[in-house]
Amino acid sequence: MTNCITWVGMDDAANKINVAVFLGQASSPHEEFVVVNDQSGHGRLVKKLKSLPGEVRCVYEAGVNGYHLQRVLSKNKISCDIAAPSLTPRRAGKRVKTDPRDAKDLGKLYRAGELTSILIPGIKQESLRDLVRAREDAMEDQQRARHRLNRFLLRRGLKYQAGKAWSAGHLKWIKTISFDEAEAQTVLMEYRETLAEATERMKRFDQKVEEASKAPEYKKLVSYLMGLRGIKALTAMTIISETIDLKRFTDARALMAAIGLVPSENSSGERESRGGITKTGNSHLRRVAIESSWHYRHAPVAGKALKNRRAGLPLEVLEIVRKADRRLNQRYWHLVNKGKNTRTAVVAVARELAGFVWAIGQVA
Repeated sequence: MTNCITWVGMDDAANKINVAVFLGQASSPHEEFVVVNDQSGHGRLVKKLKSLPGEVRCVYEAGVNGYHLQRVLSKNKISCDIAAPSLTPRRAGKRVKTDPRDAKDLGKLYRAGELTSILIPGIKQESLRDLVRAREDAMEDQQRARHRLNRFLLRRGLKYQAGKAWSAGHLKWIKTISFDEAEAQTVLMEYRETLAEATERMKRFDQKVEEASKAPEYKKLVSYLMGLRGIKALTAMTIISETIDLKRFTDARALMAAIGLVPSENSSGERESRGGITKTGNSHLRRVAIESSWHYRHAPVAGKALKNRRAGLPLEVLEIVRKADRRLNQRYWHLVNKGKNTRTAVVAVARELAGFVWAIGQVA
């Protein structure tokens, strides 16, 4: 019974933890206090929570501090959930926001069953996610380095027109450039060095992710996912690290919603109004799903590389990936021929691609 439960809402900030304690169905907090967010503060928090009556259930929102506090409490046999911030109900017209208020609101919403808890990864799973996300960071650093160097050269009337940007020929052309002014030459050399360093960092991360994809616990699912068009080892490992377990999603639509690819809706009575995708969910998964979906604009004919990836896959998986080839290509061109722009069509394809990813996860 909820009257025998002590509900604890916590605001987990970088330096302190605001705590609000509710006994049963009480409308006001039984107690509010603050502890320092370090090892000694965690010890004090654990001691205080264990002294509370009845079953103690705690909650805080996911944030920059990650899962450390939850693991500390769980290790001490104290129940603690982490709520998804993007799915926490927000009161319209609310203009005052403080850490103590947030702690109280979380406690009340948790008691009412209005919070959506996230699945907490294990240490190894979180380490894999950190590796994949660090590779994403390295990619962003490389793109910034490219943009800065490119714009610097454009301001001086230099533009590569002999082929594809950032190809081997483009990079070779950049190495031939020099300036008479010492200041400009310094900038050029620093930009080139920064780009070279970012590119090498990307290569190191790619190698590490590739090595991780061959680990026994990931190898089978990676090979199955790579049977889908547009999905290679890096994308497969992003899916695995971010979803934690594809089988935890009850159906394909649950995965689509977790990625934020379902349409938003604002309907009332007989009026139906649907908008763009919610974008409420895992942005890393949403990005790779949309990137992979661009491949389905091509005819559903498997090239040599795709045939090699599909060689040896179980018949059940082959049936899924071949169905995806036909279905998603038809979906893309059906929308484009109806007048939808290509970006909208690709997002729609990404939503359905998530369904095929879910199906593969159920047979792996």
